[in-house]
Amino acid sequence: MKKKLLIIAMLSAGLPLAGCQSTGVDIGGMATAGASLAKAATLSDEDVKALGLKTSALEDSQHTALDASSKQGKRLAALTKGWTDVDGMKINFKAYQSSEINAFAVPDGSVRVYSGLMDNFSDDELRYVLAHEIGHIMSGHSKKALQTAYTTAAAREAAAASGNQAVSALSASQLGAIGEALVNAQFSQAQENEADDYAVDFLKKRGLNPKGSVTALRKLEKMYGNERSVFSSHPSPGERAKRMEERVSAR
Repeated sequence: MKKKLLIIAMLSAGLPLAGCQSTGVDIGGMATAGASLAKAATLSDEDVKALGLKTSALEDSQHTALDASSKQGKRLAALTKGWTDVDGMKINFKAYQSSEINAFAVPDGSVRVYSGLMDNFSDDELRYVLAHEIGHIMSGHSKKALQTAYTTAAAREAAAASGNQAVSALSASQLGAIGEALVNAQFSQAQENEADDYAVDFLKKRGLNPKGSVTALRKLEKMYGNERSVFSSHPSPGERAKRMEERVSAR
């Protein structure tokens, strides 16, 4: 039996609200909100992957991608050579032209990195970041991030349907919200540690230097301090760097 997942389904043009308006309560809209929750609960893994593909395509359409023939485009291709199939999951990489120092992953296997991060990180550090993002995909964290996004979207929709003007309903203009949720996903300490461990093991297995995990996190610590991390709010870069030092040195 295929695993059923709760996932955001806001990639349509928004859900129509109809019904009895005289009471100030949109009965039809509330029914639609409930129906969307029920439908989400029955989505298969294939459905999730398809929605993830639409999400990455939407994000790609809203950003300027580095040309494959550019210096950084060639660098990304070289660093990820042989990484397109990870335990049966097809992984694809793309770099966005942006000064932001960030990266994110989508459940369909898309990993996106910003040129600002590439400009400030060494090859080993960049490999760690990319492997870390693959870890979020392979460990199911990206799927869970979408679950949270859908729960939030459904709650907003239901609130709007009940006549609460303070909370807007999902609409066509909000199609990018799922991508924003992934870019700004807040992972737990356990999830970040799991993705970090995955990255170190991933690199070691391929004969690559995992020490970039330590220097990358120390670099983030120097840039932003330990109040927050670019990739999540908790744990801090310094805490993660210390843990990675121990992990990298372990046999």
